[in-house]
Amino acid sequence: MLQFQPPGFAQKVVQTSLGKMVYYTQSNIPWLTSKSDMYNLPPLLFLHNFGGGASAYEWSKVYPAFATTHRILAPDLIGWGDSAHPMRDYQINDYLTVISEFIHQTCIYPVTVVASSLTAAFTIRLAINQPHLFKQLFLVSPSGFNDFGEGAGRRLPLQVINTPLLDQIIYTLGAENELAVSSFLQRFLFAKPERVTREMVQAYLNSAQQPNAKFSALAFLRGNLYFDLSLYIQQLTIPTIIYWGEKAQFTDIKLGKRLAKLNSNAIQYFTNIPDTGILPHLELPSVIIGFLIQDLDCTKPTTNFN
Repeated sequence: MLQFQPPGFAQKVVQTSLGKMVYYTQSNIPWLTSKSDMYNLPPLLFLHNFGGGASAYEWSKVYPAFATTHRILAPDLIGWGDSAHPMRDYQINDYLTVISEFIHQTCIYPVTVVASSLTAAFTIRLAINQPHLFKQLFLVSPSGFNDFGEGAGRRLPLQVINTPLLDQIIYTLGAENELAVSSFLQRFLFAKPERVTREMVQAYLNSAQQPNAKFSALAFLRGNLYFDLSLYIQQLTIPTIIYWGEKAQFTDIKLGKRLAKLNSNAIQYFTNIPDTGILPHLELPSVIIGFLIQDLDCTKPTTNFN
């Protein structure tokens, strides 16, 4: 999906235990004067959310702002975008494994990570298990989608999703259809539907139409990747800042504040992003850029959950 990346970014590939993982990084002007410059910059890893049509495009309006100060790494996770789409019943450990493999192969760690939603929750679990890999975490609406035992996100009964052929019809109508993709972005992911652009719709549609893309999307839809983040977040020790779209659906901001209060030592700040949904970094990227510029490598003196 290089056609949806900013100028000066190239597509590269690493091999993981589940297949190739494509990622995007700055490759030439206006970001670099020479290729050696990139490897002298601290790594900044951007991890996208899950859901039909997800890909590294989700962060593409944010990471160019840091391309002169950091080595940008923005992968399409396995099962999404231009990365491999193995036909498998995806599980949580699949993503913990490939994210760890990606960091080991591409980064001089510890690395600073910017991640969203369920992937942000996976990052917390990985940071608990392998803290040496991480320097800072900047997380947008981190949720395991079953936090405090309260399920969120599943909109269709499991018996419907698991019905042979019907699951394919659901995916085709819901994720491979331009009108459906546009409607979903406008109704569920953005606070202001008029902020959804044609480019966004095309990027999500392109990712959703990749061969075998339905396997990862349906694993998410079925809830195979859900877990209770409240059982893990107290073990986090890596300095973390959380951003939360004030009007986020599926995962309400009250849930975010409840999670953050479980670990006021690691979670340095909880920032409410007004007038945005679950993807404030795509809906109002300049706001997220502003917060990241302010917060990168800084230590907050107090924790604020107001």
